[in-house]
Amino acid sequence: MNAPNSFRTQPDDHGHFGQFGGRFVAETLMPLVLDLEREYRAAKQDPAFAAQFDDLLEHYVGRPSPLYYAERLTEALRKDAPEGMGAQIWFKRDELNHTGAHKINNCIGQILLAIRMGKTRIIAETGAGQHGVATATVAARFGLPCVIYMGARDMERQAPNVFRMKLLGAEVIGVESGARTLKDAMNEALRDWVANVHDTFYIIGTAAGPHPYPELVRDFQSVIGREAREQMLSRTGRLPDLLVAAIGGGSNAIGLFHPFLDDPDVAMLGVEAAGEGLDRKHAASLAGGEPGILHGNRTYLLQDGDGQIAEAHSISAGLDYPGIGPEHAWLRDIGRVEYTAVTDTEALDAFQLLCRTEGIIPALEPSHAIAAVARKAREMQADQVILANLCGRGDKDIFTVAEALGVAL
Repeated sequence: MNAPNSFRTQPDDHGHFGQFGGRFVAETLMPLVLDLEREYRAAKQDPAFAAQFDDLLEHYVGRPSPLYYAERLTEALRKDAPEGMGAQIWFKRDELNHTGAHKINNCIGQILLAIRMGKTRIIAETGAGQHGVATATVAARFGLPCVIYMGARDMERQAPNVFRMKLLGAEVIGVESGARTLKDAMNEALRDWVANVHDTFYIIGTAAGPHPYPELVRDFQSVIGREAREQMLSRTGRLPDLLVAAIGGGSNAIGLFHPFLDDPDVAMLGVEAAGEGLDRKHAASLAGGEPGILHGNRTYLLQDGDGQIAEAHSISAGLDYPGIGPEHAWLRDIGRVEYTAVTDTEALDAFQLLCRTEGIIPALEPSHAIAAVARKAREMQADQVILANLCGRGDKDIFTVAEALGVAL
């Protein structure tokens, strides 16, 4: 497939990136989705909206997040690399944001849109709980009632985040249908939205869903890549050779990648969850899926032989999703971004490696990216640079990690 002149091409008028994306929603929702797109176009042209968004990111979220050279991790990986090999490893530290992940960037932008549209009730879905916490946080900040849908299985393995959401005033509704994980939570949130379209705004947490959600989530999260670009040039005088980010739906990855897409010398690697292995239970929709329609957009999905959505698996609740954002599907098909997959075991090893070498406890989501960084660093020259996004902190995952390692708490 021939690539476009610019890899930062916007979706077409119907929200398609190539064959992916679009709007596949109930008739009841179509007017609201179209209203949201109109309001977002207006907000993008409104200096007051941009000023409020930027002010909240700086003074409430704590941006810009630091750019950090992982010197001890770099040296540890060089010990196992051939002479002269072993790239420098840098991290964009979005786990230091208020609420502990990148999710808050998008939630700030979307709640400002909700207020512009006169909506008085907020709903969201969450898997690992970080998007739920971020949504509950911004709802509390602006005094709006908030309902969070979360798979019952995810509530069990992410209990600290469930408690945080409740402390922030959100109602957390456990979803018992299906696999009781992120896909099922999103299904329930969409049902709520259809039933309460007159007053409710749905803050979608990833770069998926019906247009314009993939575009607007990407735009709000692109602060990650814009900051990283400026910081890297300031600190090193150059751009990185490789960007790496974990991918469930793909919001942190597209946020990092998008500002660099038109830089031909910057390679990019998205890291899916290979779970127990690509021939067993996993959540790698690009590696093991086919195009289909889910949650309002066309993208790569895990499906069975009858085209029914297959159950995804990852030790990381935030990557445990059977699809991927449509822009990632497009970027994979045109060859601009490479995608790989990391198993649960590899992610656990990387989690422990970063703890020991840098004194940073990462979430299990970016632990997948760290595992891929460890693979790539040994294959690259010592003067080359890898920049990875630490999209979340690991306090939410310590019970899951302890159980997986057989450690009693």
